[in-house]
Amino acid sequence: MPETSIHISLAAEKIGTFFGVPITNTILMSFVVFAILGTLTRMQTLIETLFVGILDYMTETLEDANLARKLFPLILTIFLFIFTANIIEFTPGIGSIGWTHGDGEFIPLLRSMNTDMNTTLALTIIAFVVIEVVGVATLGFLRYGKKFVNLSSVLGFMVGIIELFSEVARLVSYSFRLFGNIFAGEVMILVIQHFVPMVLPVPIMLFEVFVGFIQAAIFALLTLFFVKIAITEAH
Repeated sequence: MPETSIHISLAAEKIGTFFGVPITNTILMSFVVFAILGTLTRMQTLIETLFVGILDYMTETLEDANLARKLFPLILTIFLFIFTANIIEFTPGIGSIGWTHGDGEFIPLLRSMNTDMNTTLALTIIAFVVIEVVGVATLGFLRYGKKFVNLSSVLGFMVGIIELFSEVARLVSYSFRLFGNIFAGEVMILVIQHFVPMVLPVPIMLFEVFVGFIQAAIFALLTLFFVKIAITEAH
């Protein structure tokens, strides 16, 4: 049996030529490193440009640069959290690794977070509290409360009651919109995988990634728009 030896070479090994110029494995590796660094640099520039664009849009919407800078981390975190939660469900093992109870019911070890009503409701409560706190901090307690309790006229009182109910209704609409869309998409994929397991699930999954992005953007944008409504004084 031939013995194997340790290969040690101070000089780089030649792997080919390019127009008569020798190409070594270290040169090739340097090209790979340059490509990776160039990609990361372009991504960093793209991300920075994207963040600046989002901040500019928030400033334009809120008409307050200081408030936009304060809310920027929250709005962006909401979007990234929801979007990541929406697309991570397509990771192998999510929903498919688990155990079976004695009655034959399969319990997955991991499941998409936004298919749980508790998660979407918790996100909604966070957004709701932020909206109310920003409204009170910007307008003051009395001026903000005037939106809901207006005794200047019968019409003003009725409008205030409607505004109060609409604030509470956001908790329901916010959470059910996100939960319903993501849960329905997951169910649709499971049904399609059962009946047409070979080809059709792939485009449906790609579509669900798009839906996940849209739902994350809608949730973040609605939070921003409701903050704008909250800081607008009632007339």
